[in-house]
Amino acid sequence: MDGGRWVIAEGDGGGAVLVPVGEDGTPVGPVQREPDLVEAVRRRPAVDRWVWRSTAELYPRLLAAGAHARVERCYDIEAAESLLLAHEGRLGEPRSAAAAWARLHRRPVPRDPAPRAAEPGSQDSLFDPAPAAPLPFEALLEVYAEQLKRHGATAHPGRMRLLTAAESAGTLVAAEMDAAGLPWRADAHKDVLTELLGERYGGSGEPRRLAELADEVSAAFGRRVRPDLPADVVKAFAQAGIRVRSTRRWELEEIDHPAVAPLLTYKSLYRIWTAHGWSWLQDWVRDGRFRPGYTPGGSVTGRWTTNGGGALQIPKVIRRAVVADPGWRLVVADADQLEPRVLAAISRDRGLMDVAGSPDDLYTRLSDRAFSGDREHAKLAVLGAVYGQTSGDGLKNLAALRRRFPQAVAYVDDAAKAGEEGRLVRTWLGRTSPPAVGGDEDDGEAGIPQEAAATDGRAADRDGEFTPGYASSDARARGRFTRNFVVQGSAADWALLMLAALRRATADLKAELVFFQHDEVIVHCPREEADAVVAAVRDAGDLAGRITFGETPVRFPFTTAVVECYADAK
Repeated sequence: MDGGRWVIAEGDGGGAVLVPVGEDGTPVGPVQREPDLVEAVRRRPAVDRWVWRSTAELYPRLLAAGAHARVERCYDIEAAESLLLAHEGRLGEPRSAAAAWARLHRRPVPRDPAPRAAEPGSQDSLFDPAPAAPLPFEALLEVYAEQLKRHGATAHPGRMRLLTAAESAGTLVAAEMDAAGLPWRADAHKDVLTELLGERYGGSGEPRRLAELADEVSAAFGRRVRPDLPADVVKAFAQAGIRVRSTRRWELEEIDHPAVAPLLTYKSLYRIWTAHGWSWLQDWVRDGRFRPGYTPGGSVTGRWTTNGGGALQIPKVIRRAVVADPGWRLVVADADQLEPRVLAAISRDRGLMDVAGSPDDLYTRLSDRAFSGDREHAKLAVLGAVYGQTSGDGLKNLAALRRRFPQAVAYVDDAAKAGEEGRLVRTWLGRTSPPAVGGDEDDGEAGIPQEAAATDGRAADRDGEFTPGYASSDARARGRFTRNFVVQGSAADWALLMLAALRRATADLKAELVFFQHDEVIVHCPREEADAVVAAVRDAGDLAGRITFGETPVRFPFTTAVVECYADAK
């Protein structure tokens, strides 16, 4: 029996321990031991789904062995444990398989092993998880079977099982992306740095252009000022009779002083030097590839994070170093207006679903319905609903949106109210928000739809990301967090299924998924496969929409560009 579902773990000396299991997770055949884990997988191509402790632990070994060891589907026990703990209001408890087994048997729960620290100049260490405490194979089987029961006990078992399958699929995509790497031309990167920053001085001193700008700032103030030290800059402005609270761009741009222009230029170039300069290039790029070490579900909204390298914040100018191999192309695809389309799907607001039922620009269609053709006001209204605008023109725009699309706005309003009251809220598939500090984790979810989503509980910055603080005791801040989570978390769930669909659609091509962030994916492919990849991306978006949210009129289109250089895509 080589089909169906198999549980596998690493045995002694690089071998494998494995057994076929039924729908309830219990063995349906004898436990088998084989001397080589890779061969154990290769010899069973008919297996429908491999169940293992951690994709990050086992799958890189299979990928290193070549395409014949590629896995179609998996179930990641530790990823599932994290989702289930959150659903049960216990987010933050140890998620390892050993911890799950200890809880099952009311034993002392071991802490999760700490991830290995990044070592400059030694990129491989970034992606090898710290070894976990050995867990007997029979214990792993127990944990898996119990997880299946816990899925069945959730409010929407089918959705929760789909979420776990999607998260597990994401772990496969992440491992394959890290194995493939994002094409990166070190010579092009160095040319950009020299163009922007000037010659590189010996030691750790600033490059020439930064040193010149620092001199200009100091000259404008009439004394030596360190532009890389915000406190020194604030003090210099104070001595010039100008009170500033910070050195943020928006605040400095309001000031009439000769130091402002060189200071802003310095800050921009300084970020490039420290975040993506020569040291970064030496540490992170190997053999023409950048491998950041993706962590699916790294934030509580389900958005991915990385183990370092600033992969999710690559400046446009540095993207000039991301160049396809000769004869190959980069297919860069951005999901169009993803969050409002997700809001339409999860709220089931008929009017908003109708607006989102076309691949055309959503904000333009929305403005024609409710904002007298003013696209900017329509966009501000949607962002106000998702992020909790409470003052100014945004509040007026939100009121107009509420009148025209009451069910959509009520959905996020209800999620915000639940967050303010300290209750757990969930994405459409069941990903769950963190509990409030000091709140009652068992209050349930009365007053909001079971499907209502929760966010990462962090204050949104200008890029739509969040900064830590979801556990704030400020009820209104938590309400803003859960208001956003309903949309952003469900969008992250959709993205996982989109990646899974795209991975399957390109499985028979030479194309490789090489980059992903939030609502953008890059596929590296031979030039002749580009059209097929563009079509696969388009189909994957709509298929993911149907699988995630059911049959709705909502479309999930992409803007795609086929380019040789990433910087040319936008």
